[in-house]
Parts: sequence; C-alpha cells; structure tokens
Amino acid sequence: MPKSNLTRRHALILGAGAMSTLAAPAIAATPIAPVRHNTSSFKTRAWQDHFQSLGSGAIICDTDSRALHYWNSDGTDYRVYPTSVPMTDELTRRRYTKIVRKKVGPTWTPTENMRKRDPSLPAFMPAGEDNPLGTHAMYLTWPAYLIHGTHDTRKIGRRSSSGCIGLYNAMIEELYGITPVGMQVLVM
Repeated sequence: MPKSNLTRRHALILGAGAMSTLAAPAIAATPIAPVRHNTSSFKTRAWQDHFQSLGSGAIICDTDSRALHYWNSDGTDYRVYPTSVPMTDELTRRRYTKIVRKKVGPTWTPTENMRKRDPSLPAFMPAGEDNPLGTHAMYLTWPAYLIHGTHDTRKIGRRSSSGCIGLYNAMIEELYGITPVGMQVLVM
C-alpha cells in the first residue's frame, strides 16, 4: 500500500478550511455589534470659536471626544492629547477656568464625596507609583479639579475620573513643560 503524504495536520487544516467555507454565508448574515475601543474620537477644534484671543495660549478639554487641545501663545503650536474624562455629567464642570498652579510629583487627598462613593480610598496618598494623579498635575481655579497624569493607562479614552482630565504620564509631562501658569482653559 503506497504511503500517503496527507498527514493528520493537513487533514485538520483542510477540514477547517472546508468548514469555514460552509459557514461563511451564516457569518456574513450575522449582524455585527459596534465595537467600543479605549481611544478618543478626535475632532479638530479652532481656538477662535471659544476664546477672544490666545493670550499666553489656550487649552480646550473636550469631554465628548475625550481629547485635550493645546495652542501656544501665537497659535503656531497646536497639539491634541487623548484624555480620560469625568465618569458622569454631574462630576463634569463645563466652563472657563485657568491653570493656577503646577506640581511635579503631586500628592492626592480624595474629597469627602469621593470617599463616600468609595470608602476604601485613603485619606491621603503621597506622590509615587500608586498615586492616581500620575507624575505631573496642573491645578484649575476650581478646588479638586485638575489636569493630571495617570499610572493607570486603561483610563485614557474613558469616562473614569471624579471630575479631572487625565493624560498619559509622558503626555502630561510634555504639556506641563509648555503650559504656563495663568493659561486659559475651557472644559466643554
């Protein structure tokens, strides 16, 4: 009896190919649900639509597209960063503010409301790897609202904060370096 070159592996591969061909019409007819990704759907913004002038520059935090838009003082440097945004509309402040202070290695003190929502939160957290404010923070005129980094990169592109705007640590470090205290900010 002649020896066949068809191995068990070949039979499995051929069988799978035949089965996929037979199943193709059923797969094609199956409706596909939209896939949700952990990314921002960036929209280009024009600073002129929101500010009278650039002054020392401008930042728009777009909570719908989950992106932060930055312009320098003469408008020649425009950058867009993916962000995390507040978990709910109730936690989101939508209006004009400005950067009032900056800090490398921020510490974190959760607000009373944060601790009510999650009693396991510590009363205080020093700067470091576990700190949810990441490596850099820029404080807004509203108490407890910041633009900051995060060590938890899964949060970017999602509704995941208690009111703050979060960026990847490398991106907040870049933004921190080019943003002066006093820069105008719009959260929308």
